[in-house]
Amino acid sequence: MKIERVETFPLLHKISNPYGDANGYKQYRSCYLIRIMTSSGIDGWGECVDWLPTLHLGFNQRIIPYLIGKSALDRLNLVTTIKKWHQRSAAAISMALTEIAAKYANLSVSDLWGGRWRDRIPVYASFQSYTDRDDWIHYSLPLVEKTTVRGFTKIKVKVGGKAFKEDLAHITLLQNRLEEKVQVILDANQSYDMATARKWERYFSSCSNLLWFEEPMPIENLSAYTLLRKTLSVPLAGGENIKGAAKFVPLLRNNTFDIIQPDVLHGDGIEDFRDTLKLARHFNIRVSPHSYDGALSRLYALFAQASLSPWSKMDDENIEPMEWDVMENPFTELLPIKATNGYVDLPNGIGIGVEVNKDLLKKYLWDGSSY
Repeated sequence: MKIERVETFPLLHKISNPYGDANGYKQYRSCYLIRIMTSSGIDGWGECVDWLPTLHLGFNQRIIPYLIGKSALDRLNLVTTIKKWHQRSAAAISMALTEIAAKYANLSVSDLWGGRWRDRIPVYASFQSYTDRDDWIHYSLPLVEKTTVRGFTKIKVKVGGKAFKEDLAHITLLQNRLEEKVQVILDANQSYDMATARKWERYFSSCSNLLWFEEPMPIENLSAYTLLRKTLSVPLAGGENIKGAAKFVPLLRNNTFDIIQPDVLHGDGIEDFRDTLKLARHFNIRVSPHSYDGALSRLYALFAQASLSPWSKMDDENIEPMEWDVMENPFTELLPIKATNGYVDLPNGIGIGVEVNKDLLKKYLWDGSSY
């Protein structure tokens, strides 16, 4: 079964009201989808993220010519080669070839991986709290309330982009409005030093609904995280930008985090991503995949989480929640997968079990202009 054709779909959407985190404001959302077609008529979809001109040039000049004529079932060798050229592109190839293998075997992706422990996964609503408005807090609060009315019982909000006092005022108002009935994650996007991160403990110790504190400090300083973890009354989480299962080993060995957060789009493909999830289980550490960019990559992360063994006998949920982007992002609609009352029911069909919305592909296809 030879690879006959590779179609590419660079997608771009300009955000109407820019939003962001401690790293700045997002002016646009983008993603890059590919579709691999085989000589037998079986196809598979993949996805990656990066600057679109770089991806488009790399796929058309190097990756696609390399793939044409190769066996679509030789997934591991193909991904190993492509990740040497561009790691994020390898993630897309890995997804597409995984779906082709599943369809070839007349199986779902989950069944190809040995089956599921569960058919639905809990998710938390992920917000980008900041806007460029002076009254950003009064923009954030109604957005969160509107989302919790939709049934989300877990949310993630941003800190670290403003002065500590201003962020604390935002979180305090938010907690007062929600009456601590919703579980909350604080994500600082590596913006603090140790002293500032520890200031949050005065607040944490009085709250009972905090799920975790995410990446308060630069991720390179693992020893600082180990020290911080000893002083906090809430779990520490991080690792979304760590590239590959092997690089998680020092974090796991040194008990740096309570929860690790690998991202499908930042690793060495689907197999490596699943290896990371299993590593966490071997070290008895929780794992909540980061899945902010991309509807297709998020679906693969959901499949992987569904196939992951339970993390604790002491919790009825038995699986960690996953991220669900609730900000302005039309690419969430590329797949007919919805979050209902804080859960996502997984499709059961062959391959990924759903079809990509081709009308949206046409609507948001990047025209090649500068952005």
